[in-house]
Amino acid sequence: MLEEVYSSFTSIGLFNLTADNVIMWIIAFVLFYLAIKKGVEPLLLLPIGFGVFAANFPVTGLLEEGGLFYIFYHYGIETELIPPLIFLGLGAMTDFGPVIANPRMLLLGASAQLGVYTAFLGALLMGFTINEAAAISIIGGADGPTSIFLSSNLAPHLMGAVSVAAYSYMALVPIIIPPIARALTSKQERAIVMTQMRTVSKTEKILFPITTSLIIMLLVPKSAPLIAMFMLGNLFMESGVVERLTNVSRNELMNIVTILLGVGVGSTMTAETFLTWKTIGVFIMGIVAFAFATASGVMIAKLMNLFTKDKINPLIGAAGVSAVPMAARVVHAMGTRENPQNYLLMHAMGPNVAGVIGTAVAAGAFISAIM
Repeated sequence: MLEEVYSSFTSIGLFNLTADNVIMWIIAFVLFYLAIKKGVEPLLLLPIGFGVFAANFPVTGLLEEGGLFYIFYHYGIETELIPPLIFLGLGAMTDFGPVIANPRMLLLGASAQLGVYTAFLGALLMGFTINEAAAISIIGGADGPTSIFLSSNLAPHLMGAVSVAAYSYMALVPIIIPPIARALTSKQERAIVMTQMRTVSKTEKILFPITTSLIIMLLVPKSAPLIAMFMLGNLFMESGVVERLTNVSRNELMNIVTILLGVGVGSTMTAETFLTWKTIGVFIMGIVAFAFATASGVMIAKLMNLFTKDKINPLIGAAGVSAVPMAARVVHAMGTRENPQNYLLMHAMGPNVAGVIGTAVAAGAFISAIM
């Protein structure tokens, strides 16, 4: 009888609560505050925060095999299903016109990946394993789904920290980019007015996702899950013949998988995996990656100006980090302040969307090289 009473008491969560659980709840409340009060990436930080909150209740069974959060994570993220579906929705919302009109923007999107590789080397020097360093470095691309995709493949134990860092730094784009871009450019460079882009035909827009898929998936096969779905979503939109599929991809489906992704990622942030020195290292190297990605995009744009007559406003190089479209808007605002006649938004969208491609390719390259 006494054993049964004791067993019933030990099955109550209150009697299994630890200080670590409470600390993780505090972290969850910080995420709630950032999402609700400050508007920091609320679509993901809110479900991530609740995932953290619920996952750190003791004896719920949510994380055990067959539990609800286990299903979200195992079948949605670990099996690489949800991040590619996010890319399907992104593709259905992306206009590649600026890249097609000015292919040089692909170089700026690729140059921002220098921040990824810089952070990779830095993480190795800090003592992280090669798998962990790769997962951390991709934060420099400011692309949340790609960060989750890569960490799920290479360092699942860091997924919570990597994803929160990635989405937090995406939201901090208006704070991070301007001081770096201003420090590396002169007032005259920031005032450069770029020539109007040519009109891109519908045929070009339809061929772009097909051609891009062909090239990238042949060269970097491990990037296929992200690139294939990204380009499929874009083909849906540009073809003009599957409006229902386009709308579902960028609305209902996108919203559903965002919830599952957020809760699934948040559920990985238990005290055992999150309350370590490595979490601090993730956030430190994440900001290093982001800063170097911004700086490298600006510097490559300045370098390109040495060899071309049609000058590029180097500010748009900072939009190579793939925080779409926030980075492009920040760059546009900076250019307008220097020259009211300067309309950089569409020009900046070129490296911005190219950065999404570049980050996905970088993730595929890491998987190919390490796994």
